Amino acid sequence: MSSAAEHRGPSDSDAMLDALPNPVLMIGPDGKIVAANIATEAFFEISTQFLKRQSLKELVPFGSPLLALIDQVRSSNSPVNEYKVDLGTPRMGGDRQVDLHVAPLTERPGHIVVMLQERTIADKMDRQLTHRSAARSVIALAAMLAHEIKNPLSGIRGAAQLLEQQASSEDRMLTRLICDEADRIVTLVDRMEVFGDERPVVRGPVNIHSVLDHVKRLAQSGFARNIRFIEDYDPSLPPVLANQDQLIQVFLNLVKNAAEALIDVPDAEIQLTTAFRPGVRLSVPGQKSRVSLPLEFCVKDNGPGVPDDLLPNLFDPFVTTKQTGSGLGLALVAKIVGDHGGIIECESQPRKTTFRVLMPMYSTSAKHADQSSRADSAGKSSPVSQGAK
Repeated sequence: MSSAAEHRGPSDSDAMLDALPNPVLMIGPDGKIVAANIATEAFFEISTQFLKRQSLKELVPFGSPLLALIDQVRSSNSPVNEYKVDLGTPRMGGDRQVDLHVAPLTERPGHIVVMLQERTIADKMDRQLTHRSAARSVIALAAMLAHEIKNPLSGIRGAAQLLEQQASSEDRMLTRLICDEADRIVTLVDRMEVFGDERPVVRGPVNIHSVLDHVKRLAQSGFARNIRFIEDYDPSLPPVLANQDQLIQVFLNLVKNAAEALIDVPDAEIQLTTAFRPGVRLSVPGQKSRVSLPLEFCVKDNGPGVPDDLLPNLFDPFVTTKQTGSGLGLALVAKIVGDHGGIIECESQPRKTTFRVLMPMYSTSAKHADQSSRADSAGKSSPVSQGAK
C-alpha cells in the first residue's frame, strides 16, 4: 500500500505543477535543471527533455541576477524574492521581465526551486487600461470634430460649387480643389467618428479559425498574394465571444499591416496562430469579477520590426510608421478589441513581430452577462434618445 501511495504522490505533484500558469523549475547542486513544469517549456521555448540536459546558465543571459540569487539561497538556506529581472536572450527575444521567487528544497539538500512570474502580461494589461482611459478624451474630441467641422465644411463646399458655375476655366481648378479638399476632410472626420461609437457590440459564439481563413483568402487574393502564410491552430479551441464582422476587420487590418511591413523582405511570411492560455485574467473598472481571457490569437511576421520609440504608443491615434498612413488603423483595432473585453499587445524585434490578441471565450454565463450589459447600456441611453427627439 505504501508503494502505491508513493507512486500516486509524484504523479499528483507533477499534475499540480503542470496546472500552474507560471514556470517552475528545480535546479540541482551542479546547476543543471532537474525538473520543470509545462509552463517552463512555453517560457524557454524548449521541451522538458531538452531542458533536463541543460545547465541554467546556458538558458539565461550572461551574469543574470538569477544565478546570484540561487547562490544566495544555497548559502543562507532561506527563500529570496527579486522583482523585474530581465531574462530575455536573443533566442527567446528581448525584454522578458519576470519576478523571481527562489527557495531551497529542504527535502533535497542542494536543490533549489525557482518560480518565474512574467511581468509583461500584467504590465501590458495595465497599459491597455491606461490607453482606454486616455482614449475617452480622443472619443470626445472625435464627436466634437464631427459636429463642429462637418457643418461649416458643407457650407464651404456649397459656396465653391456656386462660384464654379460663373468662374473661368483657371478659377474652376481652384473651386474644384476646394471641393476635393473639403471631401477629404469629411472622409477623415467620418473615420474618426468610429471612435465615438459607444453602442454595445452585439456578440455571440464565433469560430476564430473561420475568421482567420476568410482573412487569409482575402489577403492572398490581393495585397498578400506573394507572401507565404503559416497556420498553427489549436483545433480544440472553444468559440470566442465576439462580433464576427468586427473580428474580420481586426485581423484583416493586422494582416494588412504585416504584409506592408514585408514589401522588401525576400522570404516574406505571415504566421497565424491560435492557442488556449488558461490563467490570464483581467480586472476591469466597473466590474466586480475578473474577466478571463484564455483565447490567444497571434499575427506574426518576419519583417524589420516596429521602431522602439513607437512601440509604447503604437495603438494611439495618429501614430504610424507609414509615410502615407493616417495612424487610425491600429487605434481602431485596439478600440474593437477593447469593446469586446479583450486586450491587444505587440512584441517586436527584427525578423519577429507579434501582434497578440487575448479574448474571452463563449459560454452561457458570458452570453447572459453580455446581454445584461447591453440592456443596461440601452436603458441608460434611452432618456438621452428621447430628449434628442
